[in-house]
Amino acid sequence: MSIEIEKNVLENACKEVIETILLCLPNSFKGTIYRVGKPPDLIAERITSGIIDRASSQISWGLPESSEYNPPGKAWVDYRDAPGRALEAMAWNVETQKSWTSEDPRADSRSVRLQVEGVLEDFHHMEPVLVRKSDLRFDLYSPEEYPRDRNGRMIWTASEYVVVGVVKIHFVPYTIHIGSPETKIIKRLSRSLGTQLLSHHVQQGSMRAMQQLARDRLNACNILADSLRNAITKSALIFSLVKLELGHLREQWEQILLAERHEKNKKVEALKTLDNLLMAFPQDSDPMRSNLMAIQKRFLDLPLPPEKGENWVAMQIQERWKDLLQRFPEKADTAQRAWQAIGKLRDALHYGKDPEVLGSYQGMP
Repeated sequence: MSIEIEKNVLENACKEVIETILLCLPNSFKGTIYRVGKPPDLIAERITSGIIDRASSQISWGLPESSEYNPPGKAWVDYRDAPGRALEAMAWNVETQKSWTSEDPRADSRSVRLQVEGVLEDFHHMEPVLVRKSDLRFDLYSPEEYPRDRNGRMIWTASEYVVVGVVKIHFVPYTIHIGSPETKIIKRLSRSLGTQLLSHHVQQGSMRAMQQLARDRLNACNILADSLRNAITKSALIFSLVKLELGHLREQWEQILLAERHEKNKKVEALKTLDNLLMAFPQDSDPMRSNLMAIQKRFLDLPLPPEKGENWVAMQIQERWKDLLQRFPEKADTAQRAWQAIGKLRDALHYGKDPEVLGSYQGMP
């Protein structure tokens, strides 16, 4: 079994890790994350790359360079150690499940370009992304076959983990060393990425199970919560990921309730009203108007609990509306409709816990 995640979810998770590393490590300038597919093929595929502009702290994303690891990727038999072929750091990461640091490209024994073309590569560090076999139900009795080295020997037999990805970070020359603090930070974040990917994997599996068990009227929210608890127990999910996953769970629960009651999302409707009111403001109200619209749009993507959501609405949305109306006075009706919409937005935050809504839901076992 391998990690099965939707492409956009996988890419966003990879971008978050790369962005965190590039912003936290000032001597880094580029990050790439590869997915390693299911055994025995272990196809290594570059998911995304990001290059940071230190002057603006902006990151450019994409796969601009030509690479054998660009989609559809490169199979294990083509990059593992083999006679007559250049040694690759990717093979070391996957086979040994250990990191590789190129602290001196001139002496990098696994630099393909150095071996083949005599060209020096960047200073970099590569870290495998690991997930426990037990979490993926992968063992000697699994239908999948373990990958084998060039001598036909199975790898990973003595390890508790499988490799599902590789993180590669490029550094300013002579600023990265074996065992340096930067490598430890990357190792921790690669472990976090493995846990996050497992969480998404479990979540998608739970959604499929929920559809299959819908006729038995099982509580979809409890199914996802159980799956999340299992992921946390098995993988020691860090607290920030727990909050994020619970936020997604809360949103999914509200979507179930909305579908059951054939109602529109009140939070979306309230923000739509606010956006329509903003469109009526004059052009010279920018950038206040455009900033407020961006903040309102961002609020839809924040999986905040009700209490924190109310604080966010008060500080980020209500206060900005107050400033906007003071600087660009509109009709009294506009202000009244804005405050009413903000009030509805607050009420919508408690939709998933509304006793009336819960009492009318027929999906409870």
